[in-house]
Amino acid sequence: MSHTIAAVSTGNQVSAIGILRLSGDDCIQIAEKVFTPSKGELRHAPDRKLVLGTLHDKEHRVIDQCMAVVARGPHSYTGEDTVEFHCHGSPAMLAAALQSLYLAGAKPAGRGEFTKRAFLNGKLDLTQAEAVIDLIEADTADAAANAAGQVGGMLQKKLTPIYQNLVDLCSHFHAVLDYPDEDIEDFGLAAYDSDLRRDAKDLYGLLATYGQGRILRQGVAAAIVGKPNVGKSSLLNALAGFDRCIVTDIPGTTRDTVEENVMLGATRLRLIDTAGIRDTQDAVEAIGVQRSKDAVENADLVLFVCDGSKPLDNQDLEIMDLCSEHEHAIALINKSDLGSAVVPGDLPFMTVIPICAKTGQGLEQLADAVDVMFEGEAPCDGSILTNPRQYDACRRAYEALLRAIQGLKLGLTPDAVLTDVEEGMEAMGEVTGATVREDITARIFQRFCVGK
Repeated sequence: MSHTIAAVSTGNQVSAIGILRLSGDDCIQIAEKVFTPSKGELRHAPDRKLVLGTLHDKEHRVIDQCMAVVARGPHSYTGEDTVEFHCHGSPAMLAAALQSLYLAGAKPAGRGEFTKRAFLNGKLDLTQAEAVIDLIEADTADAAANAAGQVGGMLQKKLTPIYQNLVDLCSHFHAVLDYPDEDIEDFGLAAYDSDLRRDAKDLYGLLATYGQGRILRQGVAAAIVGKPNVGKSSLLNALAGFDRCIVTDIPGTTRDTVEENVMLGATRLRLIDTAGIRDTQDAVEAIGVQRSKDAVENADLVLFVCDGSKPLDNQDLEIMDLCSEHEHAIALINKSDLGSAVVPGDLPFMTVIPICAKTGQGLEQLADAVDVMFEGEAPCDGSILTNPRQYDACRRAYEALLRAIQGLKLGLTPDAVLTDVEEGMEAMGEVTGATVREDITARIFQRFCVGK
């Protein structure tokens, strides 16, 4: 028997509609203590049909005229009886209504407790449950589409056949071992070699999507680099749409890395405005310069900026050398409004764009270049691996299958090979939740907000 939990599921902002959610064995009885339908009784309301009525407090003072909807388990989001109140979106009113539910016997819901109950009651596997918060936090159409696909079970559909193949292999071995007198087909590891290779190949294909998935979920880490006073901070401000960084004519104004999330075309960038890279005796500025170099090394994209109104000097050349080996790099010739002492052919980059951070000239071309550079190959339908926990578990499963395949090749005994197969199964079970421990489950749902 589960106790009834309650929470506001639409946040604390003023909105047209606010939703209160309850789940648990007594939720309908508790809801009846604070809600009076205009007709009939809530306990007799049909499932998933809105019922008009009055929400009131313990003293029967009216809180709101609202709608209630009942969904009885197991045909509900959590698998338990649930009730939702669709109210006007005043945070003060919702807080008063929630307090009335607490006084009527409901308990405050923890972070992600509704979705956790859905997982524990078998309504969602862990890939679907984790995708719920990804869908809530998605800030691009592609990220939302991929998360929605995972909520719908797309990732589960890719993993289940692999997991079931491994289950069949292990169960066949143990059946022959435990029941030698039964009429069971003889177990031969060689017969499973092609299956193991196919499963390993499928896991590798899924792991290969993680680079695209990480960017889809976190955005492209883009380091803006160049020598002092070439317009790096002005570029970040132009892309952010407001004065995020202090801009002056004094070289060395930016002494540390500054980060800002922006949408550029269809791509989300985590822009990192770095300190100007140069030799300096200033201890604080030197730390900033080193952080700039680290940012270049760790970035998905490097935006090299030079002052196009002045000829390139040794500092520019040294910074270009730092950027030259980066897989994704774009050169920006800034201050195009002040003259053209630098032309695209002077820069050893595949993509060179003249811009003016002050006026916005060239930024649309930059957006197009970034979109083309980071356009993913896999469709954003839920089949892209975006979650680092899931990636780590799939990686361990893949490595275990490789060991099993190698063991087959070396002629190891079946029990030795199956040790690796079972290790792979356990790692895959962590992805879907089949073998996940209680403490890991709790940590996963800590990412969620209350009411989800």
